[in-house]
Amino acid sequence: MNSATVRNLLVRGMLAGLGAGVLALIVAYFLGEPNVDKAIGFEGAHAPAHEHEVELVSRSLQSTAGLATGVLIYGVAFGGIAALAYCFALGRVGRFTPRATALLLSGCALLAVYVVPFLKYPANPPAVGNGDTIGKRTTLYLLMMLLSVLLAIAAVILGKRLAPRLGTWWATVTALAAFTLVIGLAYAFLPVINEVPSDFPATVLWRFRLSALAIQVTLWGGFGLVFGELAERLLNPKPATAAPASAVAAPG
Repeated sequence: MNSATVRNLLVRGMLAGLGAGVLALIVAYFLGEPNVDKAIGFEGAHAPAHEHEVELVSRSLQSTAGLATGVLIYGVAFGGIAALAYCFALGRVGRFTPRATALLLSGCALLAVYVVPFLKYPANPPAVGNGDTIGKRTTLYLLMMLLSVLLAIAAVILGKRLAPRLGTWWATVTALAAFTLVIGLAYAFLPVINEVPSDFPATVLWRFRLSALAIQVTLWGGFGLVFGELAERLLNPKPATAAPASAVAAPG
């Protein structure tokens, strides 16, 4: 793949990430923000009077312009990174079309980068979590994410090496089983963190985590669909339709 193609895919990846970010922003605003407001209300109601602080940035600004800025910048950035990963993966993960490769890459990235770490250390709303342990919790989450990504790459390599001997189907099953086994061991041995207050509304916590998952599914799914279409048009352009003979014949 030449540098011009890589550059074109990078630009398309960033545009697709921006489009996916807009979709994720809509989901975050209508599904996520109401639960954040409820969690903030719970936190305020249970905080001592002397701990109430003046907001440097209003909540309304945080939930609109602040949310939009964060989500859209993240969408563009991750779209560019995903496009570069796509350039490397294209043709190396199987004989898939550019569109199918984009969807496959998005699905695997969603699983490895977000879902697997999320199942061990799910997202928490405000009022959940001890401020003194934020460094430990962040480190464990990043460790789980890094482990998941590395194991996903290792599973792909294992599957490709086993394919000539076992066939594509059983090589894939074996690689997935190995990935699941090692991830299960990581779940078992990494520390468990449970800092949810006993009186925190379970419904708010559940809905917040579902909305966080929905945002990521929308972001990665939207990127896969949009970028897949853009990559397909770039890499497999449709041939120009020939004009009918009657239209080009000289007038008699």
